[in-house]
Amino acid sequence: MAHDVRRYLTARETAAPTLSPDGRLAFLADTTGTKQIWTTDEPEAWPRQRTFYDERVSFVSWSPAGDRVAFGKDAGADEHDQLFVLDPADNGIEQLTDRPDAIHSWGGWHPDGDRVAFAANRSEGARFDLYAMDADAGSEEPELVREGEEEGFLGVAGWSPSGDRLLVSKARASSDDDLYVVDAATGERRHVTPHDESVRYRQPAFGPSGDAIYCVSDANGDQKELVRIDLDSLAAETVVSGDDWSVDGLALDAETGRVALTRNVDGYSELRVGELSDVKSDGASATTVEVDLPDGVVHDLAMGPNGERVAATVSAPDLNHSVFVVEPTANASTAGDAALASAASPAVERWTRPSTGGLSLDAYDSPDLVRYETFDGREIPAYVTLPERARENSADSEIPVVVDVHGGPHHQRRPWFRPIRQYFLDAGYAVFEPNVRGSSGYGREYAALDDVAKRMDSVEDMAAAVDWLADRPEIDSGGVVAYGRSYGGFMVLAALTEYPDLWAAGVEFVGIANWVTFLENTGDWRRSHREAEYGSLEDDRDLLESISTIHSVAEIDCPLFVQHGENDPRVPVAESRQIAAELAERGVPVETCIFEDEGHHTTKLDNRIEQFERIAAFLDEHVA
Repeated sequence: MAHDVRRYLTARETAAPTLSPDGRLAFLADTTGTKQIWTTDEPEAWPRQRTFYDERVSFVSWSPAGDRVAFGKDAGADEHDQLFVLDPADNGIEQLTDRPDAIHSWGGWHPDGDRVAFAANRSEGARFDLYAMDADAGSEEPELVREGEEEGFLGVAGWSPSGDRLLVSKARASSDDDLYVVDAATGERRHVTPHDESVRYRQPAFGPSGDAIYCVSDANGDQKELVRIDLDSLAAETVVSGDDWSVDGLALDAETGRVALTRNVDGYSELRVGELSDVKSDGASATTVEVDLPDGVVHDLAMGPNGERVAATVSAPDLNHSVFVVEPTANASTAGDAALASAASPAVERWTRPSTGGLSLDAYDSPDLVRYETFDGREIPAYVTLPERARENSADSEIPVVVDVHGGPHHQRRPWFRPIRQYFLDAGYAVFEPNVRGSSGYGREYAALDDVAKRMDSVEDMAAAVDWLADRPEIDSGGVVAYGRSYGGFMVLAALTEYPDLWAAGVEFVGIANWVTFLENTGDWRRSHREAEYGSLEDDRDLLESISTIHSVAEIDCPLFVQHGENDPRVPVAESRQIAAELAERGVPVETCIFEDEGHHTTKLDNRIEQFERIAAFLDEHVA
């Protein structure tokens, strides 16, 4: 590949916005190569850098008083976040927690701005407990609010408007959650989402007066909706439906009832802002109007004080992650329609304009949304992007293609800004990104189609994608590359072993080679969550063994590139080492790229550049 990958990977992003009471914006930007905290006082003004670590900052949250900013940071991308507070007046930083062996999961600021809540596995690695502490506590130990009832991840979603209760979430599986209300003084816990089947309750928040919880949930149907859970009856009532698509983002101001939500329409986002109506005998409702934003993906919704402004990150194939700020009250509609009805768009301003690196945004290509038929007649959605020469003359191209499958598996490939996609395109590859069964964004039923014994059906969807590509005259069916990260790495390995004749090469990042060793060695707190979807060591060991690619590695006969981080707490690095060793022993070309200072994600710019330079050389040798 003749192009310099650095030109693409130096495109910057700004994300995770948070608003102060007096109108300032804080966000994370990777301008220095790792995500750090920056602040700005007005739209598109030159921001001020606030943190200066070699390691990434994981989150940022402005206090309700506006006098402090909370943030988290790990070491070596090990995901063992410690919590800190920063004083914007003098940039002084105080560390709140100092337990590098434990994960501290941010919960939120007390409404008064003097205390914080979080969950952490400080006492047992497999169990998360609930904690609170003063924001100026220094080295004091946090107060234990309540011990976790069982193994697995707990998260603090926030405080009640009065500051006397905590809203807590328990993730039992990718498609199954529970919500609890915990008394912050006594630790008394109440389960507020009793259910039998798998139901998602995401992004929960206390509503006005604290007598109900609002969240994004599929409790009432296949798609997620904005739902109100009454804390007296525990009934889950639909407030805003996404119709045929899911509501997937939510921000709510409990004092005013102002709300922002996004709807996921075939991967693209629709942002709406508005206000909850009073809850009456005929049910809860909301008035919302659509916001005019670039076509792409809207995420990281953040409500400012009193709901007067909403900040969001917007990303599109030709727009690197940028922060926009919306004024929900500007041009607000008076039509009290709870459906997603049209109305005048509120005022919106772009606040950040990160550098595009060595390539103009005009040079970025947008994918086409297609659907292809798989083995059981189901239509699989996918994004396909062709390089320029194929678009100009499809009949005389014969171009190789990267089949890039996402991880998760309950993730979704969406029209994000992805500079590495453009790098492959400019190098002469087509890029095909399928949302195989098991992906999110298409309803609860679709997401469950690959659970446990149905795991390999999603791999068959990947093979069907290659069959579809082979029928296109511009594609070289002898130059197909399987490419994926995390669970997508497993998909690469499974595709190479199940359908070895389809692939010219494979590139996998932090993939699972052996389901048994993966579940035995992943973080203790993750095991029960993962077993709910993949199958358990106790009940499904034979199945897990049968779909572990390490046992069918003899079927792989194409070159493979393997990347991993030494500190990965999710998929242990041994997964990559064992598959690479097996292939090397058989004489199959295999190249490993393992970073000692990275984990499940490659977080440092120099490491990202190195890994993709090596991938480019690998594909040059074996495919192009």
